[in-house]
Amino acid sequence: MQETIQSTIDFVAHFRAEAQKVIVGQKEVIDQCLLALLCGGHALLEGVPGIAKTLISKTCARLLTLSFHRVQCTSDLMPADILGVNILNLSTNTFVLRRGPVFTDILLADEINRMPPRTQAALLEAMEERQATLDGVRHPLSSFFTVFATQNPIEFEGTYPLPEAQLDRFLLKIKVPYPAAEEEARLLANTHQGFDAHEFDQMELAAVDSSLLGRARAEVRAVKVEPALFGYITQIVRRSRDWPSVSLGASPRAAIALLQVGKASAAMNDRDYLLPDDVKQVAHPLLRHRLVLKAEADLEGVTADQVIDDIVGSVE
Repeated sequence: MQETIQSTIDFVAHFRAEAQKVIVGQKEVIDQCLLALLCGGHALLEGVPGIAKTLISKTCARLLTLSFHRVQCTSDLMPADILGVNILNLSTNTFVLRRGPVFTDILLADEINRMPPRTQAALLEAMEERQATLDGVRHPLSSFFTVFATQNPIEFEGTYPLPEAQLDRFLLKIKVPYPAAEEEARLLANTHQGFDAHEFDQMELAAVDSSLLGRARAEVRAVKVEPALFGYITQIVRRSRDWPSVSLGASPRAAIALLQVGKASAAMNDRDYLLPDDVKQVAHPLLRHRLVLKAEADLEGVTADQVIDDIVGSVE
């Protein structure tokens, strides 16, 4: 059985081993980033300042032999700063495209909720269709194009909430928690022994061949799914739309994503077939940003993760 997902097993093992040289703990966060990479989706990392959200994103890019660009999002960022612009070449009297940072394999959008709405909208086409339209001309992006975005959940001054259309294009919303006490102590010991995140580019990390990622993605797509599981996933998504505390439930895009990420989770667990447990395992990061709770539920302190637990628990 493992032969059918051997590339996935090799990719995951290599990635985990090298990431642990840089990131102390955060194993669940790293695994969820792996899920996004295996499914060819985008990830939104949310957490308070100083818990390595940006470092995790940079590590993911560094471990892949792919091109990488970073955008530090600010309130005055324009769509052209993301996509690029056509410049008139006076010597030839023709327009030449000066490509923006979106023309890359891995794009880190740091503090994405600091971008104004029209600049956020510039990423919609790129994230969904892997292309960018400039002056009516469509420009294809890399097949590996992936957005890792970070945001701070507690700081609202000078930020713009991400609209539902933008959130729905993120495959996963990954919550980055504080490290455990022993992990934080190990972080201090590593720093005392000379580790410096500011010298990240000088660290010796064994990169993962991008062709291995391509083979792993093909194996994930080939994971077997029993027809009954289509109904199981459908019930979870449809119940989210009718749940009493939810005003906007998950879309059909979410149902497709739940299937894809569930298959990736199965492969990461050394299986070439999908189980309901795989779907349950990925339900929180996949659905938490796609559910809009009613105002009264917010006032009562109900969280999206609690609602997801209730919905999944109600489906046989």
